[in-house]
Amino acid sequence: MEWARDTLASLYYVVCALLVLYGSYRIVLLVLAMRALQHRRTTPEPVEWPAVSVQLPLYNERFVARRLLEAVANLDYPRDRLQIQILDDSTDCTTRLTRRGAAVLRRRGFDVQFLHRDSRRGFKAGALAAGLERARGEVLAIFDADFVPPRDFLRRSVPHLLQPGVGVVQARWGHLNREASWLTRTQSILLDGHFIIEQTARDAAGCFLSFNGTCGVLRRQAVLDAGGWSSDTVTEDLDLSVRMQMRGWRVSYLHDLVVPGEVPADANSFRAQQRRWTKGGVQVARKLLPRILRSPLPWPRKVEAFLHLTCYGAYPLLLGLALLRTPVRVFAPTQAFLGFLPGEIELLALGTLPLVVFYAVAARHAGHNGSGWRLLGHCLGAMTLGAGLAVSNTRAVLEGLHGDDHTFERTPKQGWTRPLSTRSNSCGAVLPASYRSPGTTIAIAEIAIVFYLVLWKVFGTGLGMLGDLPFLIFFCSGLLQMALPALRRWLEASATARWASS
Repeated sequence: MEWARDTLASLYYVVCALLVLYGSYRIVLLVLAMRALQHRRTTPEPVEWPAVSVQLPLYNERFVARRLLEAVANLDYPRDRLQIQILDDSTDCTTRLTRRGAAVLRRRGFDVQFLHRDSRRGFKAGALAAGLERARGEVLAIFDADFVPPRDFLRRSVPHLLQPGVGVVQARWGHLNREASWLTRTQSILLDGHFIIEQTARDAAGCFLSFNGTCGVLRRQAVLDAGGWSSDTVTEDLDLSVRMQMRGWRVSYLHDLVVPGEVPADANSFRAQQRRWTKGGVQVARKLLPRILRSPLPWPRKVEAFLHLTCYGAYPLLLGLALLRTPVRVFAPTQAFLGFLPGEIELLALGTLPLVVFYAVAARHAGHNGSGWRLLGHCLGAMTLGAGLAVSNTRAVLEGLHGDDHTFERTPKQGWTRPLSTRSNSCGAVLPASYRSPGTTIAIAEIAIVFYLVLWKVFGTGLGMLGDLPFLIFFCSGLLQMALPALRRWLEASATARWASS
């Protein structure tokens, strides 16, 4: 019994230490980013602007396709050097809308190609590869359907791409519907942490940088040199950008060039998006990290690449922390202040406070105008939302490590820019089922874990041990924020299916 108790406590300390490692990594990135954020990178305009092919991969985007086409048509770039490729794999009325939009643009003098595939083979990577075969530009600009590129996007990004050795230029994501709801506000903070701090820091330090699949320009030669688009992961953008950099190309990041887009407006869509990013990130790590570690790159760059590509491992660590925390307290031989284990307060503080600072700086730089207390509340809300993904994303990590399923799970775009019903878009139209992410039975496991934690608290350590309560509230509220909408959607879909079959 004593051996089992010591083993349980040791495992708990190891989990805490690994979370401290990833938290400390965020602080290193924050320090690297702070100086770079004060500077705006400039470069002279080229003597001759290169030909650009703007690629628009679409799949059932009827609520946002027209807005995207209008934004692309307004890009300030020489008309004779600009090609627009509509890569439409849609199976609904989006195809009719985009065909009509292509015809309108042709009448206005644009060079427009409309490519429609009967099969979604390779998903987004397959559509981009098909477009690449017919693209006439030496520069490729890619926009997903939910983004609205500013008029000067190409004028500001293309000169940076033409610098020697640069294969990709990535712009920063903005958020059209940041203030639509608490969910969109907290998501925006999470994304700002990546785009304002992480991307800026890696660019400044010369580390491996991610192309985020949209709002970027790519050099055609670099894409081909890296082996082209591949669909053997569900994050084809990260895969390509890492392969490019392993071939010696650089990814340049412009933190001051902002392209606004939508964040998912409901919890189920947000979960689906994060599950795909997590699974794809792990697939890329499994595919490319061994090559990076065996390469002749400097060890500091290898270490950063390891932490970068394994960052999604924080989700199973967080889940392990939640499952172990109360049992360790019940069986631990010694306890300190408020029931904490010796040294536990320090470990938890070192793992948590860096994240608070990280997201607070990102939110403030993104334009958060509230008081310090309000900013702190929003950052804690973002961390709670991230904690709510622990179960779902742990499953995605396992699938990325061991599964061979490369099915691309899209995030439905609904054209929302203000708080609305979960069943209607900004025009008041009822959203079809294909534009609403389905629920998931993993919500049952999330609710079961909430009961597990509460029962351990009540019958294990008791209500008098106050040290448990903040973490219990934090983790359980995050899980319920994810679980209840998913369970409701799943029950609605099951009821609809039973009614249709009866």
